[in-house]
Amino acid sequence: MKLTQGTFSYLPDLTEAQIRKQLDYILAQGWAVSLEYTDDPHPRNTFWEILGRPLLDLRDATSLMREVEACRTTYPKHYIKVNAFDSTHGIESLRLSFIVNRPSYEPGFRLERAEAAGRTVRYTTRSYAADRPSGERY
Repeated sequence: MKLTQGTFSYLPDLTEAQIRKQLDYILAQGWAVSLEYTDDPHPRNTFWEILGRPLLDLRDATSLMREVEACRTTYPKHYIKVNAFDSTHGIESLRLSFIVNRPSYEPGFRLERAEAAGRTVRYTTRSYAADRPSGERY
């Protein structure tokens, strides 16, 4: 199972050269960048941990690639994504988000069914990784 969150998630994983080109594009647009990571990739988990502070004034993709590599080194078994924000309209709008690191093993999700009052049936997804405590999921 491959987690599908972000812009390029239905494509094969990006190569280093492709990531670099995306970072060049982000910086050419003047967008702010943040790196986020998680070991709980549930589709409704929109609050990933942010690495450091948002990178607002970068103009060089090389330094941004160093930040990505540092995050990969620190969290090798986590999902890591790059977020690009555009502030030209006076608010921070997410323009681009893509995964740059994923665990080597992605256990996937199970569908849980629960019957409620009347004939109501409720479904939810639960990550197999969430059966273990945070930090030990992958």
